[in-house]
Amino acid sequence: MQSNLNGIEVFVAVVEAGSFAQAAVKRHITRSAVGKSIARLEHRLGILLFHRTTRSQNLTDEGALFHEYCLRALEEILAGEALLESGKWQVSGCLRVSMPVLFGHLCIAPILIELAEQHPGLTLEMSFNDRMVDLVEEGFDLAIRNGSLQDSGDLVARRLGEHHMAFCASPAYLMIRGEPKTIEDLKRHDAVAYMRFGRVLNWQLRVDGQVQEIKPKARLLMDDLRAVTDATIANFGVAWLPYWLARNHLLRGELTEVLPDHSGVTFPINALWPRTPHLPLKTRVAVDALLAKLPARLEVLEARPV
Repeated sequence: MQSNLNGIEVFVAVVEAGSFAQAAVKRHITRSAVGKSIARLEHRLGILLFHRTTRSQNLTDEGALFHEYCLRALEEILAGEALLESGKWQVSGCLRVSMPVLFGHLCIAPILIELAEQHPGLTLEMSFNDRMVDLVEEGFDLAIRNGSLQDSGDLVARRLGEHHMAFCASPAYLMIRGEPKTIEDLKRHDAVAYMRFGRVLNWQLRVDGQVQEIKPKARLLMDDLRAVTDATIANFGVAWLPYWLARNHLLRGELTEVLPDHSGVTFPINALWPRTPHLPLKTRVAVDALLAKLPARLEVLEARPV
């Protein structure tokens, strides 16, 4: 049954007033409107709420039980309204977040730290690692992941944005080996390859609107993007790097982007959290902050040099 609050306040008013007529006066509506509201509520619930006679009405057993739950619900709503109106609602507790190392440092942590400054009652525990953590088993409230997601009924995902990739090499390397002009040229170049979960990540290129994968001719293989970037700057070959990581090196002239027309592949960025009936406030405000601020932060970090 889908929840619906229509008629609840009228029902409670009838119980408190003791009659439809008195409830109508209290609610500033007609007695007929009260009767119709109760009838619609009974029809929706499939039960009788009152035993009616010409002189009185009394709650049925089901009506008495329903009245108890209605009072609790209205009390919670009123308390929530009062709290929000007073401005005293607080985000508190410890928020445990898992995020990729470099992406977390550059893109996620600054937003969450700003959030913690706004909410003194919030404690942040940030774990920087590139492995696929088990949120439920390891007790994380939130995880940030780049790339496609595996299906999981235990988790809820919210897309935060996307990031772009770029093929890069040092100017000195390109001076010696020549700059690749085609995909076939690229395949012949030495590569500094990134490894995840023990396997080399294939390069992806966009060709005529379609994504094409090639296996890099890896001279160096590393499972850390910072090390991949450093080796590329040190003239070891071509690397496929996130633009948010490569941009400053491109601006300083330490790296040069190659085949820019074929690196239009993007990867989604998602926030994930354990599926629960009620999302904790600390998690909700963190996701909202990331949704509001991450796209603008990425726009700055991925802006092409003029």
